[in-house]
Amino acid sequence: MTEFTLLELLKETIYLSFIISMPMLIIGTIVGVAISIFQTATSIQDQSLSFIPKLLATIASIAAFGPWMLSILIQFTTRILGGLQHFGK
Repeated sequence: MTEFTLLELLKETIYLSFIISMPMLIIGTIVGVAISIFQTATSIQDQSLSFIPKLLATIASIAAFGPWMLSILIQFTTRILGGLQHFGK
C-alpha cells in the first residue's frame, strides 16, 4: 500500500463521514433554531426545552436515513476489503 493509496483512503473516509452525518446535523440544527425562535418569542428560558425535540428529531432522522447510511457504509467497506485482497498478492 503506497502513501497515495492511504491518502486517497483517508480522503474518502472523511468525505463519507461528512456525507453520512449531514442529514442528522441539518435536521438537528433546523429543530434547534426553531425551538430557539419559539423560546425567544415566548420568553421561555428553560434549557431542557430544546434538548428533547432535538434528540427526537435526531432519532427520527436516523430511522429515516438509516438504510441509506448503512448501504453507503456497506459499499465502502466492501470496496475497501476487496482492495485489500489485491495488496496481499
